[in-house]
Amino acid sequence: MNPERPPAGPRVPRDSRRRFLLTAAAATVVPAGAAVAAWPALGSGRTTASPAPSPARRRRRSGRPNFVVVVADDLGYGELGGYGQTQIRTPRLDRLAAEGVRFTDFYAGAPVCAPSRCSLLTGRHIGRARVRTNPKGPDSSLTDADLTFGKVLQEAGYRTGLFGKWGFGPAEPDQPSHPHAQGFGEFFGYLTHGEAHRYFPPALWDGRRSLPLPANRPRARNVYAPELIVRRGLDFVDRHRDEPFLLVLTPPLPHAPSIAPSPFPYRARTWARPDRAHAAQVTLLDSYVGRLVDRLTSLGLADDTVVLFTSDNGPHEEGGFDPDFFHASGGLRGYKRSLYEGGIRVPLIAWSPGLLGRGRGRVSSHPSAMWDLFPTITDLAGLGPPDEVDGRSLRGLLTGTGGPPRRDYLYWARPNGAKPTPRVAAAEGEHAGRAAAAVRFGRWKAVGFAPGRHYFDPDDRWSYELYDLWTDPGERTDVAASRPEILDQAIRYLHEAWVPPA
Repeated sequence: MNPERPPAGPRVPRDSRRRFLLTAAAATVVPAGAAVAAWPALGSGRTTASPAPSPARRRRRSGRPNFVVVVADDLGYGELGGYGQTQIRTPRLDRLAAEGVRFTDFYAGAPVCAPSRCSLLTGRHIGRARVRTNPKGPDSSLTDADLTFGKVLQEAGYRTGLFGKWGFGPAEPDQPSHPHAQGFGEFFGYLTHGEAHRYFPPALWDGRRSLPLPANRPRARNVYAPELIVRRGLDFVDRHRDEPFLLVLTPPLPHAPSIAPSPFPYRARTWARPDRAHAAQVTLLDSYVGRLVDRLTSLGLADDTVVLFTSDNGPHEEGGFDPDFFHASGGLRGYKRSLYEGGIRVPLIAWSPGLLGRGRGRVSSHPSAMWDLFPTITDLAGLGPPDEVDGRSLRGLLTGTGGPPRRDYLYWARPNGAKPTPRVAAAEGEHAGRAAAAVRFGRWKAVGFAPGRHYFDPDDRWSYELYDLWTDPGERTDVAASRPEILDQAIRYLHEAWVPPA
C-alpha cells in the first residue's frame, strides 16, 4: 500500500467532476452578520490553553477535520522569522513553523497574484489554469466549468467562507465568478483585484451586496479593512464550531501601498517610512494569524483543524518599499513578477497539534507548489485527491505517514511581458520585460525567455538558463552550456506543460 494514499475515504473518480461532487450532500448556507472596525493590540505570541474536549474532537475521529487557509499578499520568502528574517517580528507564525511543518521549497502558482490564486483554488498550474495573467482592465473570471476546493468541500457538507481579497470577475453580484458561485457560502471583502489595493475602502462586499463604509468617505481613514476581514473570519469560526468548516482568509497584507494603522510597532526605528509601515503590516498579519489560532484553541478546535499559511508570490518593490532592506527574498534572486526563485518561492507552514502526528516539528525540502493544496485538503477531508488537478497530495509529508508524492516537474509562466520594475530589470538583465517560462525537476531549474513580450511555444528563438538549486539556490551560475542533456529535458517539459487557453 502506498503510504501517501491511506484509505481515508472514497477515491475521487478519475473522469468526472460531476461524480466527484455527488459523493456528498450539499451544505446549507448561513449568512454572516456585519462587523465593526478597530485596531487590535499586537499579541504577545502566547497561545491560551485548550478547554475540555468539544464536539469538534469527535468530528476528527470520524475523518472530518476543519481547514483554515491563510494567503498573504506579496509576502516574500524571507519576511518571516522562521525563514531567516531578523528585523520584522513574526512570533506567532514562527511558533507555528516550529510546532508544525515548515516547507523550504514551496512555490506560488505564478509570480503575480491572480494566476497564483487561481492555481490555489483550482489545483492547476498556470499552463492549464483558467486565469494566467493579472488583469489589465476587467478582471479575469472563473466560470461554471471551474472546480475549486471550495465547491468540493461545500458539496461534502462543509461550511465554507472566504474573507478578504477575491480578485476574479467583475464587480457584479450575480455572475459565475463570484465566490458564492465558486463554492464559498460566505464571503466578505474585496471582490475585484483593483478594490483590494485600498486599505480604507469606501465599501466592501458582504456576499452579493456592497456594504458602504461611510466612515471612510471622503478620503477618511477610520475603518481599516483587514481588521473587519479578520473579525468576520473569527465570527465564522464561532458560528460553525460544531460542524466541519473551511475558512480561507486572504487579507491584502502586505501589498502596496505600505499602510498600517497607528501606532506603528516600528515607529522608533530610523527606517524609511514605507519600510516601517511594511514591517508593521507583516507583524499585523502575524497577529491576525495568532488571533485565529487562539480562537481555535479556546473553542477546543485546534487539534481538529489544519492551518495552512502561504503567500501568493514574492515581495513587491512598490510605493517606496525597499525589499532588499529586509532581505525579503531570503537571499534568492528576483522579486514579484520574476520567474527566478525570489519571485515564486514562498513560505508554507502547516500546523495542527492533533492531526499532523509524526509530521509535527519537521522541515520539508520537497519541491511542492500552490496547486498541491487542493488535493491535500480533499485528501485530508477523506475525499481522496482528484485526478483532474495538476497537484499532488502532501498528506504523507504533513502527517509523517508517507514519503513525498511523485511528479515529473513544477511549471510556471509569465505569458505577457511588460515594462519591468527596477529590481526585476536588474535581476533579469537583457531578458527583462519578455514573456517567460520556468520548470523545476529535482535539483534542476530552467528559466526560458521569449524574444518578445508575447508567449509562444518555446523554440530556438528563446534564451535558456539552467541552475542547480541544490548547490546554487540563488541562481547565480548558469550551467546550461555544460549540461545540454538536462536543458533538453527541461525544454521538453516546457512544451508539455503549456496548453493554449481556449
